[in-house]
Amino acid sequence: MRIGLLTDGGYPYATGESRLWCDRLVRGLAQHEFDLYALSRSAEQEAQGWVQLPHQVSRVRTAPLWMADEDILGGRTPKGLLARMLTGGGGRPYGRRERRHFRASFTALATSICTAEAAGDEEDGVRRTSAPGAADAQFTEGLYGLAELAREHGGLTAALRSETAVRVLEAACRAPGTSRTVQTATVPDLLAFAAELDRVLRPLSLDWYDEESLGAVDVCHATSGGAAALPGLLAKRFFGVPLLVTEHGVQLRAHYLAATGTPLSAPVRALLASFHRRLATEVYRQAALITPGNTHARRWQERCGADPAKLRTVYPGMEAARFAALGESDDDGGPDTLVWVGRVEPAKDLIALLHAFAEVRKAEPDARLRIVGAPAPGPEGTTYLAHCRAFAAQLFPDEAADAHAVGDNPVSFEDIGDADLPDLAEAYAAGGIVVLSSVVEGFPISLVEAMFCGRATVSTDVGAVVEVIGGTGLVVPPRNPRALADACIALLRDPERRARLGAAARARALELFTVEQNLAAFRGIYLDLISRAPVRPTDGLRTNDAPRPFATPPEAHVLGSWTAPVPSAAGQRTPSWAAEGVCAGARGTGDGDV
Repeated sequence: MRIGLLTDGGYPYATGESRLWCDRLVRGLAQHEFDLYALSRSAEQEAQGWVQLPHQVSRVRTAPLWMADEDILGGRTPKGLLARMLTGGGGRPYGRRERRHFRASFTALATSICTAEAAGDEEDGVRRTSAPGAADAQFTEGLYGLAELAREHGGLTAALRSETAVRVLEAACRAPGTSRTVQTATVPDLLAFAAELDRVLRPLSLDWYDEESLGAVDVCHATSGGAAALPGLLAKRFFGVPLLVTEHGVQLRAHYLAATGTPLSAPVRALLASFHRRLATEVYRQAALITPGNTHARRWQERCGADPAKLRTVYPGMEAARFAALGESDDDGGPDTLVWVGRVEPAKDLIALLHAFAEVRKAEPDARLRIVGAPAPGPEGTTYLAHCRAFAAQLFPDEAADAHAVGDNPVSFEDIGDADLPDLAEAYAAGGIVVLSSVVEGFPISLVEAMFCGRATVSTDVGAVVEVIGGTGLVVPPRNPRALADACIALLRDPERRARLGAAARARALELFTVEQNLAAFRGIYLDLISRAPVRPTDGLRTNDAPRPFATPPEAHVLGSWTAPVPSAAGQRTPSWAAEGVCAGARGTGDGDV
């Protein structure tokens, strides 16, 4: 089977999101052929290069979502708004018919985005809504109308930044029934939203939509919603290719969380939130199957209109072998030591953990806390780590046994690769209890790793934590240092309970969260999708119209005239795939550059 793997800021880039999961999927399903269609998010990400790709990856196509206007326009930025309106992203002028096409499609898109129902505005406690079905239909009409225009005329960048686009947006925002927030949008707000919309819709302008590219795959597998799924929507629209969407963390939720930290104005944020909500609804509606990585993500998808019949939870697979030696041993680590492992950032709420540990030290003076992890990329992560270090030094001054001893602090900040922690397993081995103190969390990877190691855990009730733990650890409310401290003290004082919980946690992790179970699930899903979406020949060379299960039959890789009929010997039947006409006209493999 030929799989079109669609990523956004992820595989095959070395610093991409879900990189390990994608790599394990591709390597683990070696019987399939993978074409990668990757969107990059920054010049820095592209500069880091790709991971080493396995032989089953036959083609890689990449496109940036971060480039400036002049780069998208080939370095020839037209002068004036009128010239920008008349020029497609590929530099070809729009005629009168194309200008009408753009205005009609963009008007439908803008109208659907600006409705009060999409923007979520309320007046006097009552949500104002237009007909959801009509608004969804308008969004679909506008999105695919723009996609067809981009496919025929080379791009949309100039048109989306044109005076026409701004005027259409202004009219949609001022129309009766739109939300109060959207109605306050100024011209700078509309220009800013048009720029953001251009970046999100750039996948529509790519040259991926032909018979040799996405039209040649059997299944499109988007590894997240949002921009990554846009090429999959168009592959289904133009070629009928089934779309599979996998989300370990829901893109719409990630957009909502990220929007609060941007300098964009309230009207722009409202318009972007409305667009992403409409896009998520369309992606879920068109997907043949959706595989959330946990029940927390599943609830978000259902809230956005995903059909429960299309949803199948598939937990992300993780390598259990690297933790096997520790998990199978009787080593309880440091019985008085708490360990926190993760990326240091505000969402992890290490300040609450330090407050909780202050209470733990009052009850258990010999307790220690080891915080293991590097700061999140960027200045925010570095600043937060420095703040945590300073706060820990204030709460826990260095202690010395006597006047001649060197002081020691019960809280240490460490990183993997340090002398005492050469690898991740050693980090979990350093303590008897693993703590998670987050206020925001998706799928808690560190908890699963601790479970593989047979460690008892204390966690805050956020994201998919309860689903992952499943009764094998203690869970407390977030932002509650007293409850966090009480749970840690209870386990510190009860080694037998720690051992029971650790053993149960390891058994649960081995049952649900291994790479093997993840691969088995997707092996079956791929076959299920293709069995329900057989393709028919479009080249006119077949004499019958019977569907065939694969766009590129495996026999196409066999040298020689494999489509010719094979004479039957006495008592032997001709194989069905070798019968005359059965595979004639099959599409080639479409080899590309890697």
